[in-house]
Amino acid sequence: MKIDKKDILKALEHITVPGEGQNMVESGAVTNIQIFGDEVEVDITITNPSLQARKKTEVEILKIIHKEVYEKAKIKINVKVDAPAAKPKTNEIKGKPIPGITNIIAVASGKGGVGKSTVTANLAVTLAKMGFKVGLLDADIYGPSMPIMFDVANDKPLAVNIDGKSKMKPVESYGVKLLSIGFFTQRDQAVIWRGPMASKALNQMIFDAHWGDLDFMLIDLPPGTGDIHLSIMQSLPITGAVVVSTPQEVALADARKGVAMFQQDSINVPVLGIVENMAYFTPAELPENKYYIFGKEGAKHLAEDLQVPFLGEMPLVQSIREAGDVGRPAALQEGTPVEKAFEELTKKVVSEVVARNKTMPPTEAIKITTMAGCSPVNKK
Repeated sequence: MKIDKKDILKALEHITVPGEGQNMVESGAVTNIQIFGDEVEVDITITNPSLQARKKTEVEILKIIHKEVYEKAKIKINVKVDAPAAKPKTNEIKGKPIPGITNIIAVASGKGGVGKSTVTANLAVTLAKMGFKVGLLDADIYGPSMPIMFDVANDKPLAVNIDGKSKMKPVESYGVKLLSIGFFTQRDQAVIWRGPMASKALNQMIFDAHWGDLDFMLIDLPPGTGDIHLSIMQSLPITGAVVVSTPQEVALADARKGVAMFQQDSINVPVLGIVENMAYFTPAELPENKYYIFGKEGAKHLAEDLQVPFLGEMPLVQSIREAGDVGRPAALQEGTPVEKAFEELTKKVVSEVVARNKTMPPTEAIKITTMAGCSPVNKK
């Protein structure tokens, strides 16, 4: 029997393309038909990438040609999948933000000991000095340091009644509203909690507190890229992240991972920039000298490599350490180079937040439903 191409096309009009309302011929899914005696070769392009769709398409083509054209035809089907490009994800807030809080900035570091908490504390007091309403959440559950840095280690948050509900009132110091797990534990008491307990404690400090109206909430994250970080980013729509590192190669390797964590597709939090802390040492008696103890401009080069903003370098100064130990952040030392350095850093952070809010939609509170959210990240 001679098989006609027109008969094949007419038969294929009975099959609907998977995922579309049109038949195969109308939709253009049939790209080619070749006939050699009783042999028929059909080239099909579909947009549904699933194996089920491919198999269903092949079976239906075999059946319809055998039924409508020639039951003994030898049929070869070539199915090509041409899935449309995914639409860009719109970063709209899906989780509920905290009422009254405009910007939430996470301050992170890949490695501990790089001065992340010190930078966070001084950012907070500098923002307050500039006239902003500021809150600070100490999310380092296992090593809370903010109560000491703000000289409120012996204070306890009070309970206040808000709309018939009892809420925690953050402790206030130097114009900054502050909550930390350190307020609820003894100074020599170790917090030995598994991830779920730590996450629950964080959620209570976030949602069971009366923060009031804030222009900025800073979140001092623990070092690394772990469960606490995911819990925070699942709970809150983070405006952006600041990553702190020293110029040392060992610290930079972990800072790179910290940036990659925020840039992971399932998290997608804008990185406002990298801060190079302990960039150089200048002795008080030799104010013009700079000694690059941990290396020179390592974080600056990392920022250029990762194509994220470089927010500035903070010197290694004894008074910054002393100020943190006595509970009065060094940025409060008026008329000093340290105050000026933190002011410049804070201005850059604010500028990046303003630019980010002009050009990007709000970050959503992420929803991690599979282990993909915990997978290793490879960002070049």
